[in-house]
Amino acid sequence: MAHARHVRHVHHVRHVNALHFRHAKVEALKFSDLAGWKKDNLAAAFATFMNSCGAILHGTKAMRRARPIYGGLYNACAMATVLAANGKVDTPTARKFFEDNFKPVRILPEMHTYGFYTGADGFYTGYYESEIAGSRVKTREFDVPLYRVPARYAGKRSTVFARYDRKAIENGALKGKGLEICWVKNPVDAFFAQIQGSTRVKLRDGELLRLNYIASNGKPYTPVGRILIERGVYTPAEMSMDKIREYMQANPKKGEALRLKNRSYVFFSEARLSPKDECIGAQGIPLTPGRSVAVDPRIHVYGTPIWIDAKFPLKGEAPVDPFQHLMVAQDTGSAIRGAARADIYFGHGEQIPHIAGRIKQFGKFVMLVPKDVTVRGEPAQAIPLPKPRPREIGLQEAMAKRKGASPAAEQASAPKPQP
Repeated sequence: MAHARHVRHVHHVRHVNALHFRHAKVEALKFSDLAGWKKDNLAAAFATFMNSCGAILHGTKAMRRARPIYGGLYNACAMATVLAANGKVDTPTARKFFEDNFKPVRILPEMHTYGFYTGADGFYTGYYESEIAGSRVKTREFDVPLYRVPARYAGKRSTVFARYDRKAIENGALKGKGLEICWVKNPVDAFFAQIQGSTRVKLRDGELLRLNYIASNGKPYTPVGRILIERGVYTPAEMSMDKIREYMQANPKKGEALRLKNRSYVFFSEARLSPKDECIGAQGIPLTPGRSVAVDPRIHVYGTPIWIDAKFPLKGEAPVDPFQHLMVAQDTGSAIRGAARADIYFGHGEQIPHIAGRIKQFGKFVMLVPKDVTVRGEPAQAIPLPKPRPREIGLQEAMAKRKGASPAAEQASAPKPQP
């Protein structure tokens, strides 16, 4: 929940710089150009967007000045907060909100290699929260550690132990440092938990331990699936997370050598989440299955709505199932690089890993850009600024209504910046 201090300067946000993308072209669209736009459950998309707004409205003025789209999202979130305060937002209302406050822009990257695929459109993969058995203490059965980082590093830096790669760590470089959170049975399970960035560890006493990505060793991420394709083990069409797991389990020695090709190593932190809670994304908020995506934060701002139009293998091996949904950028990953690259979060469950692991398709990547942000290639237009007082008062009243406090109390509260 944003405080009144955050909205006092809403009407001062100006966007004098145009948004542009390196190594990518943009194509201005109309909402009528988006196949499936009127069929999507945009009420669910709006709810996911509102989750991001909680973080966006805590952003600083410097952040809004530095990135035009952040300022545009800030303004859109202010309007969304007022709308949500008036009651539950249904799909028609949500559709009007997005159409009134955003403009669709298709991102077309220049010919670029995404792993083992090359194309001139958006490229999508899927990820999930893994589920594995584990133990708080090391035993003969549970002897593969999942590591935390030293307390002095937590929350301060994204990479630790840069001098150690995966091989050194798996060979015991961190043994005896007291960094083990828990132990699991299988090194393959540990490897996949690191790839996904989060995991649910079911302990022997029935306790559920929730682990989230906290840092990495900073070494480059190498997709092992690409190596198997280059070796002729699988074709690109056959490749999936299930195939990688099958290969590693059927060939323990070769599987170990394959894992070590990926020098990147991930560290975890314990998350205070209930079994019903979803894992936390890079924006610092819980992810929403089927609505949250991981993007390249060097290019995109968390909270940006993204329209995906593709065909995925959701019900079987063939990519024939239409996926036309409005998503929200709320996470990132080591392999997510490029202007039209996204990883779709599918949640957790018995079948989810199989579905998410099959996703590796191209499709349309359409970014919803706030209307008060100019995109390079568009004619610059004078955007009239909204009147300050009604908007300021309406937003304060809306926030007070949601929080159960008066506008005066909201204004007196000091903001706590989002980490």
